[in-house]
Amino acid sequence: MNTGLTISGLRVARAEREILRGIDLAVAPGELCALMGASGSGKTTVLRSVAALQSFDAGSIAVDEVALRPGPVPPQSRLAPLRRKVGMVFQAHALFEHLSALDNITLAPIHALGWERSRAESVARGLLDSLGVGHRADAFPRQLSGGEAQRVAIARALATDPSLLLMDEPTAALDPARRGALAELLRGLARQGRALLVSTHDVEFANACADRTVTLADGLVTVAHRD
Repeated sequence: MNTGLTISGLRVARAEREILRGIDLAVAPGELCALMGASGSGKTTVLRSVAALQSFDAGSIAVDEVALRPGPVPPQSRLAPLRRKVGMVFQAHALFEHLSALDNITLAPIHALGWERSRAESVARGLLDSLGVGHRADAFPRQLSGGEAQRVAIARALATDPSLLLMDEPTAALDPARRGALAELLRGLARQGRALLVSTHDVEFANACADRTVTLADGLVTVAHRD
């Protein structure tokens, strides 16, 4: 049963600085929540903690029935249930330059989840087609436009059909027309029943696509409202 994302009392400190000082946040299935705040406010830290890409010091994170606890990041062998639940799209896309778009998408399903290549490629091609970049399956990242690279990165994040999609500053390299197209794409993903948590400093974009906006400042949630 999908229950979405629940963050309770999340605290993260690095050296002498407390980045997050007790964040409480929930994102329901079918909801798109925009996480806003100035550079350095902790937006990316929240996303990376949820995706188990870094440790956190206190609190709890749950994605559906999968829970994360404070302390070191668990070994990859114990993270497969979370990897099936969470997809993340990084700000700079983070595509592997030596792999084609198709191979970028199939890499994790094949090597981390043990899928047969035929299954992984079928899913990958279907996602690329649905995102309007099916014709770019054999292109390498250097051959893709910024918008194309982002859609390939979204396809990669969706390859395991996660119930939660995380996105870090998705409009950073997009022109206004592509921002509008991205907003509609994300709304469509939410309508499929996924929970989406999108880090952004782009107020116009957040207003165009988010069901709810949360603002971080001084390591705390300062504003949470529905538009």
